[in-house]
Amino acid sequence: MPNHIHLVLVPPIEGKVGFIIGEIKRISAREIHRRLKAAHSDLSAKLIITRRGAVKFAFWQKRCFDHNCRSEEVVWTKVKYCHDNPVKWGLVKNPGEWRWSSYNCYHGNDNVVLEIDFEGGPI
Repeated sequence: MPNHIHLVLVPPIEGKVGFIIGEIKRISAREIHRRLKAAHSDLSAKLIITRRGAVKFAFWQKRCFDHNCRSEEVVWTKVKYCHDNPVKWGLVKNPGEWRWSSYNCYHGNDNVVLEIDFEGGPI
């Protein structure tokens, strides 16, 4: 999505989702910042904020909105929601057209950009 992201994470039992999301944000923001600076992009300057007196690059919002899935059925409902979101916003006509979706991987289609790690079996 152009202005937000949807993820369905199935962490290890001992995994802490907050830590995982924090690491995703930290690593991706650092790389995005590096690429914007290398490209001399004007967008980089728009993402500079002052937080607690310190000037920082901030790509992500401070918090995220999560939902604990308590059954396999709810997990698949959320995966479908993620796949349908670009269609809902009029960005594509069907979920398989959205380049950054896991839809094509789940449906065994060719030209998969985003592969899913099915290690350990399906959900």
